[in-house]
Amino acid sequence: MPCVQDEAGAPLIPATPAQHDPLDPADQTHTDSTHTDSTHTDSTLTPAATPAGPTPARRRRLFLLLAGIAVVTYLLDQLTKWGAVRALTDAEPRNLLGSFLRLELIRNPGAAFSIGTGNTWVLTIIAVVVLVVVIRVSRRLGSSGWAWALGLLLGGALGNLTDRIVREPGLGRGHVVDFLNYNGWFIGNVADIAIVGAAVLIGLLALTGRGVDGTRETRESGRHEATEHDV
Repeated sequence: MPCVQDEAGAPLIPATPAQHDPLDPADQTHTDSTHTDSTHTDSTLTPAATPAGPTPARRRRLFLLLAGIAVVTYLLDQLTKWGAVRALTDAEPRNLLGSFLRLELIRNPGAAFSIGTGNTWVLTIIAVVVLVVVIRVSRRLGSSGWAWALGLLLGGALGNLTDRIVREPGLGRGHVVDFLNYNGWFIGNVADIAIVGAAVLIGLLALTGRGVDGTRETRESGRHEATEHDV
């Protein structure tokens, strides 16, 4: 290969790619590297898409809310039953709001509001199933409304289940203490009120499309939208 010389006779050494003029339009190496760096920078600055749903911290707060509501409901139910047994055993019914709401003690072998009398074992099994379902569903909790509903349901179910386990006539067949007489229509307790309240709240949440995980379904398109402060 012939050697190229300049005017003074010195040999000319071909420029390496690293010695190319960065401002030379013909230099494709600089352009490509700039394009590559730009692409890399854009991909670095672009935030990754995060799935919709509650954060772990929010899920923990809602679970604590559910547990707190369940504990308060359970304790209130058991304390009022204890007081009713002490004050109303062998006593005449007492009016609270006239004849519309009276204190009257009975032992109920059935479900809430004396429904299902004679199926105590079946009702005990159903109560256990409800507890398992509530605990499993609570792992996806992302809505404060559902935290209230599940907390009331859990506390009420535990309250009546405790009666079926520890009270006469025996394990799994115990009679539930009822003492709130609603105008002679039915007699219930605090646990029954919590269970009915939970059922009403769950119905409202379902009608408004609010999911347990905190998302809300839009009826127009069927899409699910995440809400950080769901009701």
